[in-house]
Amino acid sequence: MKNFIILVALATFSITNSFGQTKDKKELLYSNKFSLLFGTIQPTALKGFNVEVNYTTKRMIFDYSHGVSLDPPTVGDFKTQKVALHLPLSTGFGIGYRFTSFFDVRFEPKLHSWEVYNEGEVQNENTKIKDFKTFTLGIGVYYRYMPFKNSDNKLLQGITTSTSIRYWQNVGTTLRNDEFSYLNKNTNKTETLKAPNIGIANSPIIFNIAIGYTFGGK
Repeated sequence: MKNFIILVALATFSITNSFGQTKDKKELLYSNKFSLLFGTIQPTALKGFNVEVNYTTKRMIFDYSHGVSLDPPTVGDFKTQKVALHLPLSTGFGIGYRFTSFFDVRFEPKLHSWEVYNEGEVQNENTKIKDFKTFTLGIGVYYRYMPFKNSDNKLLQGITTSTSIRYWQNVGTTLRNDEFSYLNKNTNKTETLKAPNIGIANSPIIFNIAIGYTFGGK
């Protein structure tokens, strides 16, 4: 964990340092523009919703993303103990460096709110086993594809897709010792679960494809 935080700090310094050295570089396409994007993985695989707002400068990119009502598949101990996970929200921001008009790398701190229920039960305050939050720091690699960037029609130039691979490492939780114990209805025993990761199969790795629009043309 300590080595990962050092790596993130070095990446952040590299991005900031790069920003300070870009005054004389040629302006990239889609600079000084806002984009509005919607994730496709959240509604198709997680039964939820995600919206992302980007702003690009000559070489930097800033974003804010907000996911709601996400239901990640359970694996490992969560599946064995027959519990379901629900995220009312997963939110945070990113700051990155644009290496090309379409490729950038971002530093991303995020907050994730979790709820745990018995599998198959109606999810409400009376059936909730536990709620808690996790905090992640990570790096995201993004490639934006603009299928109509060469069009003479400025409206078409703004159609945007964004493919991303991110590594979001847990760096803290609101749980004591990053775990909790509860009475499992299925086993009638006290079971323990560790704070989950936000990514694929309880890992820190996230993949997504977002679709949206960049305003103002290229």
